[in-house]
Amino acid sequence: MSNLSAFLFDLDGTLIDSTELIMESFRHTMRTHLGLVPSDAEWRAGFGTPLELQLARYATSADELPRMVATYRAYNHEHHDRLVKPFAGIHTVIDELKFRGYRMCIVTSKSREATERGLRHCALDRFFDNDKLVTEDDVTEYKPCPAPVVEALSRLDAVADQAVLIGDSPHDCRAGQAAGVLTAVALWGPFARESFELHGPDHWLEQPREILQLV
Repeated sequence: MSNLSAFLFDLDGTLIDSTELIMESFRHTMRTHLGLVPSDAEWRAGFGTPLELQLARYATSADELPRMVATYRAYNHEHHDRLVKPFAGIHTVIDELKFRGYRMCIVTSKSREATERGLRHCALDRFFDNDKLVTEDDVTEYKPCPAPVVEALSRLDAVADQAVLIGDSPHDCRAGQAAGVLTAVALWGPFARESFELHGPDHWLEQPREILQLV
């Protein structure tokens, strides 16, 4: 890994801990529109994919989907700062990578507005310029497709075999592998280790500080 020059990071579950916010927003939306709440595991399976694609599975009509999205986002916005925090040790890791001159980019399925808010709230925005954020608003295909990863490589002027994608979801593994980059699993996120067994990531990371062991 001596030729590694670029780090691509998923956001939720990798840099910031927003799992409880996501789950509470989901439960509130389901109660409001369906009168019942599907299992948490069912919703977690969609982590890492755009919100509208996740909610489309539950909408009873085309007209209901935008209302569900609006309900979710309103609740998410109201409770964001109460429930979101950076993972312990993440600031130290990102600061060290920046100090060493590594190129870095966010690759997330969140909207740009939500991405920027999360980074600001967690004091991570100083590490990532706006053009180093690949969000759902910047591509037309989403993880697990490779398009967001390819876009990130382009913005960093990096080549695939010198980059690693670090994420907490099987969708991250699939997207990274399809784009030809190395993949590393953030096991401090909401997915259990067995969720990744079939995907064969290049690296398993138990704690954020282990990211520095990749260089």
